[in-house]
Amino acid sequence: MPRAEAAAEHCEARMTTVSESDPTPTDAQAEPDELEDALTHLQCVLVARRTRTNPEHVTWQQYDVLENLRLRGRMTPSQLSEALGVSRQSLSKALRFLKDRELVTQVADGTDRRELTTTLTAAGRQFLNRAADSRRDAAAVAGSVLSPGERSIFAELCKKVADALYDQAQTPLERDA
Repeated sequence: MPRAEAAAEHCEARMTTVSESDPTPTDAQAEPDELEDALTHLQCVLVARRTRTNPEHVTWQQYDVLENLRLRGRMTPSQLSEALGVSRQSLSKALRFLKDRELVTQVADGTDRRELTTTLTAAGRQFLNRAADSRRDAAAVAGSVLSPGERSIFAELCKKVADALYDQAQTPLERDA
């Protein structure tokens, strides 16, 4: 079974298990409402789509490293660590993974040979282009089933919810996860 289908089946099974596992839920385990079910289902579908377009198994944090490099150009590990709100140790692991897959390269800086400068490789750019194509495809599918007015409302509501979730996060690590 392809990985994306397995992820989708896992999500559906989890939704069923959660709602059927405890017939008398407490307040902390209340039945999911329509909004929670809709968000869970959308998240599962999006994760399954991402899995199909991510054979490198790049994590969200590693993806954020690639996007920062795309947007800002070459960066030092300390700049990346600060931009992402992650420890140097955590960033070092992410960079090692990305270097092993030849998505980034690191070279010694001209002024301070101890500091490395990280840049995207051609393979890293291809990965980001493939991710962008997948986002555009998802937007096209959404656009095909929504009227122009619904598209506008959906985009506005997505931004509103995303901003609220971001603002509610307790730490920078949660915000950038």
